Formats: sequence, C-alpha cells, structure tokens
Amino acid sequence: MPATARAPKGFFADKNRAFWTLQIAGWAGYFLLRSLGGLANRMGISFILPTILVTVTGFSITLLMAWAYRAVIRMKPVWVWSLSLLILIVAATLFSAIEVWAHATFYEPGWRPEGIEFFGAILLTLAVLGAWTALYYGINYFLMLDEQAERFERMAAQANSAQLEMLRYQINPHFLFNTLNSISTLVLLTETEKANTMLSRLSSFLRYSLVGEREGQATVAQEMQALKLYLEIERTRFENRLRTRFDIAPEVLTARIPSLLLQPLVENAIKYAVTPLEEGADIWVTARRVGDRLELTVADTGPGIGEHRPNIVGTGVGLGNIRDRLQQAYGDDQRFEILSNSSSPLVQTGTANGPGVLAMIEIPLQLVSPAEIARAERLSGPAQEVAQ
Repeated sequence: MPATARAPKGFFADKNRAFWTLQIAGWAGYFLLRSLGGLANRMGISFILPTILVTVTGFSITLLMAWAYRAVIRMKPVWVWSLSLLILIVAATLFSAIEVWAHATFYEPGWRPEGIEFFGAILLTLAVLGAWTALYYGINYFLMLDEQAERFERMAAQANSAQLEMLRYQINPHFLFNTLNSISTLVLLTETEKANTMLSRLSSFLRYSLVGEREGQATVAQEMQALKLYLEIERTRFENRLRTRFDIAPEVLTARIPSLLLQPLVENAIKYAVTPLEEGADIWVTARRVGDRLELTVADTGPGIGEHRPNIVGTGVGLGNIRDRLQQAYGDDQRFEILSNSSSPLVQTGTANGPGVLAMIEIPLQLVSPAEIARAERLSGPAQEVAQ
C-alpha cells in the first residue's frame, strides 16, 4: 500500500490563482451591481466615477485584510475572533469614509461631509467586508481541513505500509537460518554442487523478497515464481519426498496480492506434512477467480489436523503473520481459513485425496495494469509462466 499524497484538485489546485480569480471577479461584480443600481435609480452617468473609486478602494482594502488575516488565521480561536473583528471594524470605517468622500467629491460637489457624516456608509461597508471576511475564512478553513485530512491519510498510509513491511520481513529470518544451515551441511559433506545450486536459488529468492516493490505487493505470477524458487531450495533437502503441483488460472496471473503471502503456508506444509513422513507428501498450490474475488489455496497430503499439526488454527508466527497482513491490507474484506483436506472442495473435485490440511485465502481481485507489471519486472525480474 503506497503512501501517496492526495494533491488538491479542481479550482483550488493553485490557491494563489484561485484567490486572485475570486478577488477580481467579486469586485468586478460589486462594481457592476453598484453601477446598475445607480443607473436604475436615475443617479446618472456621473455616478460611475465614484463607484469606480469605491470599487478600487474596496479591492485594495481587502488585499490588506487578506495579508492581516493570513497572520491571524492559525492563532487560537479567541485571538482569531478578536483580531478579525478589530480588523473588520477598522477596514469598514476607512472604507465608509472614503466612499462618503468620493460620493461628495464626484457626485455632490456642493456637499462637504464632516465628523460623523463619514460613517454614513458604515452599514453597507460592514456588510460587504463582513461577507468578504466570511468567504475568506470559509475557503481557507476548508483548504486547511483538506490539507490536514491529506496529511492524516498520508501518515496512516505510511504507518500501514510500515506495518506491512514489518510483517513481511518477519518471514525471512527463520527461512534464511534453515537454508544457510542446510548449505553449511552440504559444504561439510563436500556436496559443493548442491550447495552452489542452493546458494544461487537463495540469492534469487532474496532478491525477490528484499528488492521487490516497496509496498510489499506482487502479481500472482511473481508470487508463484518466488514460491518455486523457495520449493527448489527445499527440494535440495528433501529431494523426491517433496512433490509439488501448481494450478494457476491464466486470468489471475496479473492479480495483485501481498508478496510472500503464501510462503508461510508452504513452509508449514513442508514442516508438518513432508518432514514427519518417510514417503514425504504432496503440496498443491492453486489460484483461481471466483466472481470478483481471488481464491488462493495451499493443500498437502500430510497427517492432517491433530496432534501432529500444532498451532494450525493460526497461533503460530507464520499463520498469525498472514492474518495480520490480510487485516492490514484488506480490513474485513478477506477470508483466511484452515480446513481438513479430506473435507475440502479439492477432494470433492478430485484434485486431492487422502489426509492433510487445506489453507484457503480469499481476497478482492485486483488486476495489475501492463505499465505496473513492466515496472515490477525491472525491480524483481520477469514473471514467468507458472500455470502447470
């Protein structure tokens, strides 16, 4: 799950441009309405000049108010309200005085306002600048909330990604220890060719698990390729006792899943099905589409659920890891079950028979685009054909 920033969209993508657009459009509308109102009331064409001066004054005063509000808006609420009210009163008073002076100078040249007469337009200017202030704060608080929501989403995505990475990397140490121990044994037995082959496969597997996509996602094809590398490493130890089969539907090869999701299930099958039986066991890995869902299963022909399979209900690290990763990635929109193989759908369809365990995972089907596949191949190698 990548931590992606949600960039502002639409009109407010560029806040500076949006401000100037609204500022110019708003005062142009103010000028138009005042002019039409004056003409409709038979105030004559001479009313246009003071209206132009008043509009320019209002435009300039609100630019100063915007500068002041930018310094106030992030203060404590009591200061925001107090200072904003003070700024509004001072601005409305100045606006009213200039409007009365302009009206007297250009429209009624014989009138010279004095004292309290300069407050003659105070109600109008308070209403205009009050509406401008409300719009300014409303838009900016909306943008601040949107920015805060984006930041929280980004932090949540980063935390979720970190949790997924932590869970994913829990898988590697135990497997790496066992593999290196096996390689060490082969070296001591002077079986250098087997040891070299095992090292080569281990290198490929670790390249996939450590250099894969940062968000811990892979396609089904890549995941099956990694499982094959893992099984080839284990087959060096168990030889013919470990028998595997992959049944992967072609239409789900490009489906997205958490990387290394199935590896703990296969590891459990090897530990509890292959290891204790002298003749070994079979392991089936399947992936198919069920409506708009992806169903993944790992089945074996081992001893089955019972005293020979401790922690089978998911209390062990591996199975608990899978449950946690599925919960982190999909929430409740997923299903993970451990069933007896003898009662599973595989037996009913003739795919498997005999005792054993079936692990089934069901998640939403999310197909990867060709561009994403190409990018993933550059990081972790091409996805080979795995439907066998």
